[in-house]
Parts: sequence; C-alpha cells; structure tokens
Amino acid sequence: TNAKLKRIESDNAGIAAAMFSYQDRYLQLPGDDSEAGTRFDFYITGIGALADGFGDGVIGDGTDWATVVQGGSWVAPVAAGTQESSKFFGHLRAAGLIPGGTGLVATRPSNAYGGLIGIQNGSLLMAGHVTVFGQIEGGVARILESRLDDGAPQTGRMQSNLAAGAMDVVAAHPIAAGTLYLEANRYNIAFRL
Repeated sequence: TNAKLKRIESDNAGIAAAMFSYQDRYLQLPGDDSEAGTRFDFYITGIGALADGFGDGVIGDGTDWATVVQGGSWVAPVAAGTQESSKFFGHLRAAGLIPGGTGLVATRPSNAYGGLIGIQNGSLLMAGHVTVFGQIEGGVARILESRLDDGAPQTGRMQSNLAAGAMDVVAAHPIAAGTLYLEANRYNIAFRL
C-alpha cells in the first residue's frame, strides 16, 4: 500500500513537472497546443489530424472527464482522442517528457490502483487545472488526504467524488460536507496543480 501511495504522489508530481516543462519549452500548454500538429513529425494514434488543441490557455473545458462511466472507471463523454485531456498525454509523449512511444500516444495512463489518470480545467468547484486519479480505494484516499491535504473530500487542494460520479465543475460539491471516506467505496480524486 505504501508503495502504491508513493506512486500516486510521484505520478502527480511528475505530470505537473512535465506540463510546466512543456509550457516553458513551447510557450503553450500540452493538450491545448495549437501548433502540435506541425511541431511533431509523427501521426498521433487516436488523434490523427486533430492533434492541435484550441490554444486558449486551458486544457479542456471542465467536462472532458465529466459524466460517462464505462467498465468501472470514468471516461470522457465526447469522441475518444478529440478532447484536450487526451491530447495532453499525446503532446507530452511526443515531446519526450513522459514515457511512451508513437503507438497509442493519446492513451491516458493508469494509476497504481488501475484507474485512469486525467487532467482538465476545473473539477468539483476547484479553479484551475487539476489531475484526476480514478478508482482509488476509500482507505487509500483517506491516507492521501491526511498526508497531502485537510482530511475532507469536499475542501482543499485535493477533492474527491464517488468513482461513479461526475468530476466536472458543479454548482455544489457532490459529497456532502462532513462525509468522510468510506473503506467500501472507490473515489476519483482531483489534485489542484
């Protein structure tokens, strides 16, 4: 368990470092890069001609990882490979900032508990870009909260929702105030970058 916890912490820090390195190098955010299609000289599997982002300074629109649940994990509700959250990992791989070859470049990585890792602009009332780690066991989520944040799934730089729920920007937090992590549940956890 400790090794898996450290991997989640390490993956989150690595994604942030890669994102900021890309931004320093190309002056655009990965996934949102409006020149990625000409910047990289190979076909990004799953994206193809749609390799460019919008170039508007945000990765996704807060709904890229919103509402569709398939196979026990959340996925984007729009066509695979067209969302900036998919392009994010494709751009980082193409730049050599995260591991992965030219095949299935847009594939989102998985975390130590088998859930997907994603990124989007805003989640669960948090402003700015967040990384989302899916399918984290309740006991592990509780440990991460106590080590990295304030212990409550509804507040702070780390916020969570039940794994079957939406991670988009909503009017009220989907987990009621005062509710703690339950051992029997799995959670999607958003970390503010």
